[in-house]
Amino acid sequence: MTGTMLEFHGRGIVPGVVEAEALVTTETISGFGGIDVATGTVIEPRHELFGVCFTGKVLVFPGAKGSSGWSGFFQSTRLLGTAPAAFVFNVMTTKAALGAIVTRIPTVVGASPDPVATIRTGDLVRVDGDRGIVTVLSR
Repeated sequence: MTGTMLEFHGRGIVPGVVEAEALVTTETISGFGGIDVATGTVIEPRHELFGVCFTGKVLVFPGAKGSSGWSGFFQSTRLLGTAPAAFVFNVMTTKAALGAIVTRIPTVVGASPDPVATIRTGDLVRVDGDRGIVTVLSR
């Protein structure tokens, strides 16, 4: 990528700054039954990321779906060392917010322009949960 860096401004809900490769999905993610916490892999049938590992990646997605168990499952990924490096999601819900907090990874929500539509899997991104800024560093 040449020229100016892409920058997205939203709201930081979990502080911290991390740089990692993006993993983008246009589909919401289910915690209960949707992820394998031991491997950090999406196991939800028919999900576009089925079989893909999110460990150490910046997970860019529309938001959480399913039960309140979402936060518990993502907290387990932290405890098992399989968590994403950061969350960037569009729609703030209580389950997604709690999931980000208990996972303890930098999180930015409601960023503009739409990160799900603009960031690509494999982009190197910086998530600044302190300032609510997501930056694409390279493609």
